[in-house]
Amino acid sequence: MVHAKPAHYSAQDFRQRAVQEHLNDAAADYGDHVLNPGLREVFVHDRLRNAAVLIPVVDHGDASTVILTKRADKLKNHSGQIAFPGGRIDPGDVSPEAAALRETSEEIGLASGYIDVIGRLPDYVTGSGYRIAPVLGVVRPGFQLTVNPDEVDDIFEVPLGFLMDPANHNRASRTWQDQERFFYAMPYEERYIWGVTAGIIRALYERLYA
Repeated sequence: MVHAKPAHYSAQDFRQRAVQEHLNDAAADYGDHVLNPGLREVFVHDRLRNAAVLIPVVDHGDASTVILTKRADKLKNHSGQIAFPGGRIDPGDVSPEAAALRETSEEIGLASGYIDVIGRLPDYVTGSGYRIAPVLGVVRPGFQLTVNPDEVDDIFEVPLGFLMDPANHNRASRTWQDQERFFYAMPYEERYIWGVTAGIIRALYERLYA
């Protein structure tokens, strides 16, 4: 009997790819410095603050989506930017996975009972001084979301197939401290996904889909 392969961008396929990879490989090198090798010594150091985000892939059959947020405009740092749910790892968090689930619940009201954590990408170093653990989760439909207005202005979903298509991974640049700084940008409809979020999406593509 021949078994059909799962659709390329289904949650089932995503789960299988994650299981087959040794995801949290400490030797892997991901971060803002990859596109900016001249700034490596500035970005990669021993004073990085630890954070975790959830990459929530919603199981919509053959066409899964990824939940993203728009950070509140009133936030001091990275206001208005597109982000994964997540934040700093607190002393009470037993693991990056626990921190990602806690932050997701606090920011968008997504209960952990709907999330199946299936792995973690290697850490991603940001130019703003964080070491981020990207936690992979498959989300069962039927959930209800609640925006925390202190942290989030909006919640939306983007097709996984769009995010995993390298044709949508544009390289852009801006001047930062008198230096040209490069980053990924992935415009989607009226949204502009860029910077760290786009960098983590690119890392996910390179790890699982390239």
